[in-house]
Amino acid sequence: FTATPSRPAVPRPIAAPGWRALLASLVLGLAWMPAPAQAQVQAQAQAQQMVSVAKQAYLRSGAGTQHEAMWLLDPGYPLLVLGRQGNWLQVRDFEDDTGWIYRPLTGATRHHVVTSATANIRRGPSTRTPVLGQAKYGEVLRTLEKREEWVKVKKPGGPTGWVARRLLWGW
Repeated sequence: FTATPSRPAVPRPIAAPGWRALLASLVLGLAWMPAPAQAQVQAQAQAQQMVSVAKQAYLRSGAGTQHEAMWLLDPGYPLLVLGRQGNWLQVRDFEDDTGWIYRPLTGATRHHVVTSATANIRRGPSTRTPVLGQAKYGEVLRTLEKREEWVKVKKPGGPTGWVARRLLWGW
């Protein structure tokens, strides 16, 4: 991207008045924190959420349609959620590009994108099984199942099979 989207404030450690407050925080969880600090902690927990583009959508430089449209994203494109502002999600893609997308245009259907030059789609979760087809860098594949080192995917207009997880990014 040529433009850098605004980023949420960097969370700062919360100073506890002493060991008793620290102990209480361990026992009570977030209850002792002021509301803004609780919101920061909750935002950080949300930061590991993934979404996929449900309908073709623009990735924008800020949270709103008045901001520059940097990329047009096709359905299925996976994104890591970094933050939220109203109905807008700040996201990052597999190339570490960041921007904002309108939340109603995203969904929870899992997808992966190919991060290697070529990824073999195999009959089974092993390099010993036959290659059914290939996917190229940047291609989006529908996630069907995940195992420790393999992901079962469906290539649009192509085969269903297994790809080594190290060649993919997504969920």
